[in-house]
Amino acid sequence: MIPAAYAVLDVAAAAHNLAQVRRFAPNAKIMAVIKANGYGHGMLRIATALQAADAFAVARVDEGVRLRKAGFLQRIAVLEGFTCAEELDDMLQHQLDAVVHDPSQLDIFAAHTAQGQIAVWLKQDTGMNRLGFKADAIADAYQRLAACPMIRQPINLMTHFANADEPSDAMTARQIACFQATVAGLAGERSMANSAGILAWPAALTDWVRPGVMLYGISPLPDSTGESLGLKPVMSLRSRLIAVKTVAAGETVGYGASWQCPADTRLGVVAIGYGDGYPRYAKAGTPVLVNGERVPLVGRVSMDMVTVDLGADTTAKPGDAVTLWGDGLPVEEIAQWAQTIPYTLVCGITPRVQIREER
Repeated sequence: MIPAAYAVLDVAAAAHNLAQVRRFAPNAKIMAVIKANGYGHGMLRIATALQAADAFAVARVDEGVRLRKAGFLQRIAVLEGFTCAEELDDMLQHQLDAVVHDPSQLDIFAAHTAQGQIAVWLKQDTGMNRLGFKADAIADAYQRLAACPMIRQPINLMTHFANADEPSDAMTARQIACFQATVAGLAGERSMANSAGILAWPAALTDWVRPGVMLYGISPLPDSTGESLGLKPVMSLRSRLIAVKTVAAGETVGYGASWQCPADTRLGVVAIGYGDGYPRYAKAGTPVLVNGERVPLVGRVSMDMVTVDLGADTTAKPGDAVTLWGDGLPVEEIAQWAQTIPYTLVCGITPRVQIREER
């Protein structure tokens, strides 16, 4: 039985996208970012599809532990690092790379007596003002880590961009220059570029790159799609029509009666809504594919259903296929209609959406 709302995942597309990253950054090692449940695609599923990556990056310790317990042997960096000795113990046990971004972590290292060594990434805050040491604190933090016997040498170095998706903004160039000047002369591998950095900032291509959203076939740059960059969408969100009905000119549709029919037409009711992760604020006119043909969404998105204007001459019927985004309908376009970013859409798929894999 075909479920009401389901996502089809083309896992071969993820491998294709990884190969495209290597084309854009041929001299760099790739740390594939699979945090947040693989951007909503399933962390273990995506890790399997990206076995050719040189390393993985996750946000939190428990994500890294889960990957190790599933048998993945690549380096795994935990981007938020650790906040207590217990988390550091888990990282040591499972050989996870720790991102060091706060003085409290240096104190935990200094007080720790466990055996073993751990690889670290010392993070510089070059302007994001989120995690990381400022430029004038990097040298001291580096020396404290270099003096710690449990730290595997050399220490790796990283930063993160705030605005790399705006190629005309000079902030990224300033961040690159700040990082390069601060870590000049320090041993260790470097990492700067996220997906937007890989695509738009050649100077950011150092020893390691950290692609995220582009691995899922989504463009990190405004006014472009993954397809235009040679990427393939991994996720297609699909459903079906559950009703087709005639609505007369002047009648309203949905909660709040916010949309009024300009002429007699046939409406389709689709079994998907914000309870499945479809964006509540998608506006009237947002494109939907019914049997491969574009039709506009009308009325408000509700928890379990949306309505679309099929046109007066439609032959569509209940049970017909509907695509909300994916192959043939870029998620980037849906995000624009909903005044959000594609990340929130793919990460927001709820558990009642069934997952089907294509290989």
